[in-house]
Amino acid sequence: MRAVIQRINHAKLTVNDELVSECGAGFLVLIGFTKGDDKKIVDYVVDRVCKMRLFRDENGKTNKTLKDVDGHVMVVSNFTLYANTATNRRPDFSRALHYDEAKPLYDYALSVFNDLMGEKVPTGVFGEHMHIETSLDGPVMIIVEKNNQEIQ
Repeated sequence: MRAVIQRINHAKLTVNDELVSECGAGFLVLIGFTKGDDKKIVDYVVDRVCKMRLFRDENGKTNKTLKDVDGHVMVVSNFTLYANTATNRRPDFSRALHYDEAKPLYDYALSVFNDLMGEKVPTGVFGEHMHIETSLDGPVMIIVEKNNQEIQ
């Protein structure tokens, strides 16, 4: 599983020009899945994301978490995170899990985010073409990744 965390001031997501979700300051998290991903990996990555210290404390150091700053998180599925660009100029997406395998993991990830954040997190629409308007803060972008070989 791969997650890209973007620290944001706000985000708004639409599908077919209709507002689907929006959130205030916090994280926009894009997540993708690959072969071998399971609930244990999802638990690990979501926990890392929610507890990542990317907000400034009173000394200007990045020591605060989403909860510390009452931040929000928007979670959006993104199979293109597993694009392979090594051999061609047209990305190969074969490392990304197929819809039928990825959707249950995405739904599970949302339930873990909801539990850890203590609220229903705004999301995208799995498998749809989405438009996201956001204001990046920093910009700060962090990649969190885990696979079965790394789980102990």
